[in-house]
Amino acid sequence: PLHSKNADVVAPIASITKLMTAMVVLDAKLALDEEISISPQDINRQKRTRSRTRVGMTLTRGELLKLALMASDNLSAAALARTYPGGTQAALAQMNVKARELGMNSTRFMDPTGLHSGNVSTANDLVKMVQAAQSYELIHKFSTSISHTYEQAGRRALRFHNTNPLVRNASWNIGLSKTGYISEAGRCLVMEAKISEHPVIIVLLDSWGKNSRVGDANRVKKWMEKASHSSSNW
Repeated sequence: PLHSKNADVVAPIASITKLMTAMVVLDAKLALDEEISISPQDINRQKRTRSRTRVGMTLTRGELLKLALMASDNLSAAALARTYPGGTQAALAQMNVKARELGMNSTRFMDPTGLHSGNVSTANDLVKMVQAAQSYELIHKFSTSISHTYEQAGRRALRFHNTNPLVRNASWNIGLSKTGYISEAGRCLVMEAKISEHPVIIVLLDSWGKNSRVGDANRVKKWMEKASHSSSNW
């Protein structure tokens, strides 16, 4: 790595989890145009978090993937796991199998959304997950989308936005992005981006303060641009 700090400390990863949920759903080659209705089963009873999707809304599997990755929508991620062959427990089992296959030996998944603080990993493991996720064209496309509009008959359209404001910043060239937040994890961010023409993976865990992960990412970018200008060998 170019720079690391506490890269092997195991910590909760919140919604960064959704990258693995998306990968196992895409690995299963399920129909992306299949319509899925949000169910009461998709609500996390322990952690009441706000979601702009609601029970009874019907979306395609592709839309659920987009909302889970772009807007970090928890009901969408839960519905994706529930409709995985064998259900949520089978999806979770496969998420943990895939983590082992990728060499993510300090990583464990207990739920598909990231709301469970038992979903843990390390910065080094998350670099491996981001590297794997980069090979999925839809994860690149959906995680860097700026917004999505859900049309509903007889009601106002719902507009969802990316939880990472940097995707709207023209000075960034982002290939993959995922944010996360639960109180136990602080604010987290993983990104693959090109900085001074070099592909870089940035992993920020346990960042406190609403805008700190964005500020940290911008500081990393400035530091790397400066290093690139002073040396062509980094």
